[in-house]
Amino acid sequence: MPQPPPESTAPDRVPPWAVSLARVLDDAFTIPGTHMRIGLDAILGFFLPTIGDAATGLCSLSLLVLGFQMGVPRVVLLRMVFNIALDTLLGSIPFVGDVFDLFWRSNRRNLELLRRYDRDPARPPGVTDYLIVGMGITLVIAAVVLPLLLGFAVLRFLWRQVSAGG
Repeated sequence: MPQPPPESTAPDRVPPWAVSLARVLDDAFTIPGTHMRIGLDAILGFFLPTIGDAATGLCSLSLLVLGFQMGVPRVVLLRMVFNIALDTLLGSIPFVGDVFDLFWRSNRRNLELLRRYDRDPARPPGVTDYLIVGMGITLVIAAVVLPLLLGFAVLRFLWRQVSAGG
């Protein structure tokens, strides 16, 4: 049986626009005097807090749509959603989000996920894919449940204070 070509010689069927988009959003420019690269995601997030992060998050969704078109497994698409959501949500926090944007390259991560499954479309999702998606689902549930529990505890405390005083 013939051997498949090594991964390094496999043609990259990810469209050039997707590669360019990831580069522009994550690392198009070098910070003068350093070797650190930044993209529009970090720049717009710094100068236009929240609005810039939302705009670049919307641009990131085009890579997700490409993943759908390429037939990437659902769990990997969920992992891509997690990458975009984490980048958009944490990136929108003033100052902390700006630092986060320097290190979390969601578009590069998602581009690599697309390339990984483009090189080997039959490749099953890995344990890491499932763990990250599970962690994302857990965080979403916690983000909904914890404030409800905290609100309930505060209301219960206030009710006890009113009942004890009256």
